[in-house]
Amino acid sequence: MQYIWSVTILRGHVKSGRIVVDDPTDLPDGTAVSLALLDEGDELSAEDRAELDASIDRGLVQADNGEGSPAADVLRRLRAL
Repeated sequence: MQYIWSVTILRGHVKSGRIVVDDPTDLPDGTAVSLALLDEGDELSAEDRAELDASIDRGLVQADNGEGSPAADVLRRLRAL
């Protein structure tokens, strides 16, 4: 069996137990579709989210400035723990 994947993301909502697509599509009637539910949430508070975002921003600046470590070095240090 061979699978060929093509991804189209459509937004929708549930109404009376049925999934309703909000975006118009040009899919022909009867087209079979598969749904994957995305968990867009996490358990971070607004303060924790802001701290994480700031940390990511600092890391990106450090990487742009060449202050990062090669992945092989990081993995070697982690494996030594």
